[in-house]
Amino acid sequence: MPEVHESEVRRLVREAVDRALGTEPAPAAHPAAAGPAERRVALGADHGGFELKEALKQYVVEELGWEVHDCGTHSTDAVDYPDYAAAVAREVAAGRCALGVVVDAAGIGSAMAANKIPGVRCAVCHDDRTAINGREHNDANVLSLGARIVNRGLAQRLVRLFLTTPFAGGRHERRVQKIMALERGSGR
Repeated sequence: MPEVHESEVRRLVREAVDRALGTEPAPAAHPAAAGPAERRVALGADHGGFELKEALKQYVVEELGWEVHDCGTHSTDAVDYPDYAAAVAREVAAGRCALGVVVDAAGIGSAMAANKIPGVRCAVCHDDRTAINGREHNDANVLSLGARIVNRGLAQRLVRLFLTTPFAGGRHERRVQKIMALERGSGR
């Protein structure tokens, strides 16, 4: 029997839940979602998060063995964080990257922007517990960090936890589906 990827199981569960609840199904993932995107992470930052993004990019590739899709920015020249947060979120929502990480000065604005992209659940994390909980309970698919809030070592640890913590499913699946229903306008 061929091995089924976790992302395919999640898709099938979401479709079954949507059918059972009578809600519209979530948009289909981009064809690139199968296989290669499984260990690909989108990274993006504004000028305030550029240096931390660069350090995280190297860490993710060299220490964690993930492929990185760098959504910019590529310097410390002033830019607007919503542009880069949205670019990361779109890569994740389209299935071209399994997960995403955005960095700005505080992490808050980028999270707000990323969460406007349908299919994205971006969590601002600042300690181990929030990174684990964001993945385990909320199936967060984008991590937002504040370069003025977390140092490089902590940021690396949070990224590692975020990339390696699986979604627990179970009772949490129902709650995540309710979040997605709100996004589609069909929630209460």
